[in-house]
Amino acid sequence: MCLPLQIHAEFYVYKENDGTSWITDRKMPQEKYTLMATIGRPTAVVSCRRMTPSKLAKRASSYADAIEAYSIAYEVDPKLVKAIIAIESCFDRKAVSSVGARGLMQLMPATAKELGVKDSFDANQNIRGGIKYFSQMLTRFNDNTELALAAYNAGPNAVEKYGGIPPYAETKGYVKKVLKRYANYVTKSSTAAY
Repeated sequence: MCLPLQIHAEFYVYKENDGTSWITDRKMPQEKYTLMATIGRPTAVVSCRRMTPSKLAKRASSYADAIEAYSIAYEVDPKLVKAIIAIESCFDRKAVSSVGARGLMQLMPATAKELGVKDSFDANQNIRGGIKYFSQMLTRFNDNTELALAAYNAGPNAVEKYGGIPPYAETKGYVKKVLKRYANYVTKSSTAAY
């Protein structure tokens, strides 16, 4: 009987300036190599499978202080940030999406770099960067939460191109899911923050 091989190691895909690609289990210097992908981390979808409210609350509690502190610093409702993280990664700091978004707030590598996030799997850096980025989207779209969420998901250019929430099923669904989760957090008592 042959059992499927389970890989628990983490591998990195890098590209050099000349286009040469490398797959390695070691981190390479960012000055010479561009990180293209990380293999071996769970995807955000996998992170949310069989996620019960109590499991989600347990995961979320680890990040409550950072969420609160950065939400205050960037003037964003912490309950909205919690809703974003719940939908993005189910509070799994190691989550990676199929398109390469990483960490709790699912930052794309280029966006993370612009925000000064050196390690998207570092919860503190990821939360800070994600909240900063969402705050920028709120400012860009005149504090319209729906448009800021759509921009967070599909990019601000898509929102501007369509003059509102882009007609993408994923983005429309994302905005609805985050707002529904946010409404649940708002209606809960302060002792049941998650």
